[in-house]
Amino acid sequence: MSLHEQLYQWTARQGLDASSARRLRALSGLDDPPRDLWTPLRLGAGALAAGLIGFGLILWVAANWDDFGRAMRFGLLEAVTAVSLVAAALLAAWRAPLALVAFLTLGGLLAYFGQTYQTGADTYQLFALWAALGLPIAWAARSDLVWTPWALVVATGIGLWMETFGGHGWRFDGSTVPVHALGFVAYGALCAGLALRPAAASQPWAWRLAVLASVIAVSATALGGLFARHVAPQYFLGLGVMGIGLVLAWRRAEVYALSALALAVDTLLVAGLTRLVYDAKGDLGGLFLIGLVACGLLAVSVSLIMRRVRAVEVRA
Repeated sequence: MSLHEQLYQWTARQGLDASSARRLRALSGLDDPPRDLWTPLRLGAGALAAGLIGFGLILWVAANWDDFGRAMRFGLLEAVTAVSLVAAALLAAWRAPLALVAFLTLGGLLAYFGQTYQTGADTYQLFALWAALGLPIAWAARSDLVWTPWALVVATGIGLWMETFGGHGWRFDGSTVPVHALGFVAYGALCAGLALRPAAASQPWAWRLAVLASVIAVSATALGGLFARHVAPQYFLGLGVMGIGLVLAWRRAEVYALSALALAVDTLLVAGLTRLVYDAKGDLGGLFLIGLVACGLLAVSVSLIMRRVRAVEVRA
C-alpha cells in the first residue's frame, strides 16, 4: 500500500477534519519535490549492472563450457555468490544490486548441482530450496530489487508444486481439489507475508507481483476447472478465493489489488456464462448476451472501485 493510500485510511480512521488532514499531508512530505534524485538513479543503474553482470557470467560460462571442469564450474559459481554476499555486506550503497547478483547466482548454482548429480528431485523442490536459501539475502537487502525476483521464484515454485502433486499434469477434478486448495492458501500466504514485511509500504513492487502472479494462477486453475468435460470444483473454489480476496481488498481500499481481483472475478463470471451458453448450444443471441454481460460487469466494477476510492478521499 502506498503512502498516499495510508494517509487516506489513517485520516478516515482518526476522523480528522479537513484542516488537520491537510496538516498531516504536509508533514508527511508526500507533495514535496524529490530531495534526492540520485537515489532512484543509483538503484536503476545498480539493477542494470547486476543484470548485465549475471548475463555476462552466463554467456562466459557457456562460451567456455567445454574448457571448464566440474570443479571449476562449481568453484566459479560459488565464488561469485560468496564475493557478492561479502561485498553487499560491506558496501551499503550497492547492497541491493550485489544482493541481487548473489540471489541469481545462487539459483544458477542450485540448477547446476541438480543437473550435474541428477538427484531426481522435482523441479518445484529446486525453486523451494532457492527461495528458502534466498530469503535471508532478501531480508538483509531490504529492497524490492531482491524481494521482487524472490516473490517470482516462490510463485513459480507453488505453481510447480501444484502441477507435481496434481499427477504431473493439470488435472481438474475432485481428486486434485485438495492440492489446488493448498496451492491457493500458499499464494495467499505469499501475498500476506510480503505485505507485512519491513518497509512494505514504501516498496510495493514485490507485493504487487505476488498479487498478480496469484491472481493469474488462481484464475487459470479456475478456468481449467470450468472448461473440463464436466465443470470441476476448481472453478467454484477459485471464484470463492477471488471473492474473499476482493472483500479484503475492498476493506483496505487497496486499488491495485481491487483492480486485479475485480478483473479476475469478471473474467470468471463471463467465462461461466460462456460455458452455459455453449452447453445450451446458444446462437448469435447468446454471444450478444455474453458481450452485454461482460461490458456491464466491467462498467460496474470500475464504478464501484472509483466510488470506494472517492469515499476514502471524502472521509479524508
